[in-house]
Amino acid sequence: MQLVHLIINAVVFGLCYTLPNHAAHTAQVQRSLALPFEQAIPLLPFVPWMIIPYASSGPLLVLAFFMVGKGEALRVLSRRLMLATVAAGLVFAWFPARFPALRPLPDNELLQFAYALLDATDRPYNQFPSLHIAYSVLLWTALRPTIASRAWRALLACWLLLLAASTLLTWQHTLADIAGGIVLAGLACLVVRPGTTARHSVAFYYAVMAGMALLAAGIVAPPWQWPWFYLAASLALVALAYARRNAAFLRKDQGRHPAWIWFLFWPYLAGYGLTWLLVRWRHRGQSAFRIAADGLLIGRRLSAGEAQQLPPDCCVIDLSAELSETPALRHARYRHFPLLDLHAPTRAQIRRIIAAIHKERTQGRPVYLHCAMGYSRSLFIARIYLHAYTP
Repeated sequence: MQLVHLIINAVVFGLCYTLPNHAAHTAQVQRSLALPFEQAIPLLPFVPWMIIPYASSGPLLVLAFFMVGKGEALRVLSRRLMLATVAAGLVFAWFPARFPALRPLPDNELLQFAYALLDATDRPYNQFPSLHIAYSVLLWTALRPTIASRAWRALLACWLLLLAASTLLTWQHTLADIAGGIVLAGLACLVVRPGTTARHSVAFYYAVMAGMALLAAGIVAPPWQWPWFYLAASLALVALAYARRNAAFLRKDQGRHPAWIWFLFWPYLAGYGLTWLLVRWRHRGQSAFRIAADGLLIGRRLSAGEAQQLPPDCCVIDLSAELSETPALRHARYRHFPLLDLHAPTRAQIRRIIAAIHKERTQGRPVYLHCAMGYSRSLFIARIYLHAYTP
């Protein structure tokens, strides 16, 4: 899992940092957030060798993913870094700025090469807030509990302070950027708190995608901003629904979604529709459902042809909020109990569903229990039902 979180953060950073930097360079942004006295004379000297601690942020971040262990500590680190990256990227895209002064050329050839590499990969934009500062604070909060030795903790603290100072002494950032980075790290810690990550996983990632869509709107030319605005708003609404655990947010009624829901959530609904087609293709030649017990079938949303294979007089219990029901199954024995995908249902939801299954089975009718893809929700409910009602 450490590698998965590392790769996700690397991809998010690559997009949220590189694209606004390139856009600012293309637009030749001249705005600077340097204070007047910083622009008049260099507040701090240029110290060439400080590029060494400056460049150490990358290896430290990689190391941190494997030092914090697994579970909650890993999720907290990963999400705080990701939130800081996306939030900073939004500022970079919508309020670009550049460092006001040209950096002197170092005398040492190795340092010249190091700064040339830095200039090639990181142009003097993406100023406020400083991600180096935000990452330094977040690294300290994540790594400090993992180090038992006071000496090693002190060494880590000194190195992170040196890293923070390098943002000024390499002439990469101004004082305003430093302050912004500290505030950004504080906000990331406030939003992503230990003990809450499991509950809000899906909401968090939809919020991240919404932020990245809004970032894209900030770097493209009109009128191409509007599709990105729409995508950002739609994904933000999905994130809000998951945060509130609102399983009925798609207003699915009698197996169908209203037109206004399609307007608001088309990217979300279309994504699930495409995924359903891919799942059908992946499992082509296999049965779309299986027998969990006598009179209880479980699986995914069926096509019209697959629906004809169900037993006569079959009751359909649909757990999927994201896909419209096959028209052939929208009959009097169709029941809809929406559950959020990738999210644990509440006890009240479980009780209602297993009560409905039991009622139909005791009346001698077979039940087809399905979710969108047949991988999680239907299987989970079936297991609980069989555990509760099987002698």
